[in-house]
Amino acid sequence: MGLPEGWRLVRSWGPRPFRTHALLEDTDGRQVEWSSRRNRKSLGLRPPEGRRLGDLERRWGGRPARSSWWMGSLFMVGASCFALGSLPLFFDRADAPVVAATFFVGSVFFTSAAALQYREAAVAPTSVDPVAPRPRGLRGLLGWNPRRIDWWAAIIQLVGTVFFNVSTFAATRADLSLERQKHLIWAPDIGGSICFLLASWLAYAEVNRGVWPRSDRSVGWGISALNLVGSLAFGAAAIAARYLPGTGEPANIALVNLGTFVGAVCFFVGAALLPVESAKDRSPT
Repeated sequence: MGLPEGWRLVRSWGPRPFRTHALLEDTDGRQVEWSSRRNRKSLGLRPPEGRRLGDLERRWGGRPARSSWWMGSLFMVGASCFALGSLPLFFDRADAPVVAATFFVGSVFFTSAAALQYREAAVAPTSVDPVAPRPRGLRGLLGWNPRRIDWWAAIIQLVGTVFFNVSTFAATRADLSLERQKHLIWAPDIGGSICFLLASWLAYAEVNRGVWPRSDRSVGWGISALNLVGSLAFGAAAIAARYLPGTGEPANIALVNLGTFVGAVCFFVGAALLPVESAKDRSPT
């Protein structure tokens, strides 16, 4: 985190070993708060917790960022596919290949959105100045930034979406033996759910103030909380699906569908809030 000349760091905090928030003082002695999420999304600095800027702070800072529209739209389409595929009215009436293809298409949209999210974390500004140049060249291409918690959250979630690509594509095939179903469907599915849960926890830890839930009244906190609940629901669905067709012990279909649907709805709402965050939470200039 680079500071402008004359600025000083008052204190910083965050889940070790990461620094997710910092209290800064500018050359005029005015204190402002920096956070890694706001920095990544170019939302600017905000007043320290417990202080207000009056009516100016309650106004929307501007138009949503184009990147938030793209990322949110892709996540919303993916979540819609997973929600549709888990509805009894759909999967009870549609052919099995159609249902499987719906989940696969949704996973592709998830991966596309996760790739944009990783790119955002990879090229996050290295300075507290929201308009500072972002990393370019090899670092901007590869995005190696292991000192940032959001980088870990983004890359883990991207890996999780690839796991879902494998499992949902395998489910479109009807010629798999029971053993191959376990390796190509259930194993990647549980792996993707674990990645989603870990990534969501890291993203939530990035914005949460402490161990217990503590909102900073930002849209970003709500998004992170929704994604964490969605990941827990996806994990429950993956565990409920541990028995595959042909084992003689049926899966808990009701829990699989409920967990998938609840998780998809949480992801959908969280994605829909991304453009809201980029407009509402931006510091007025």
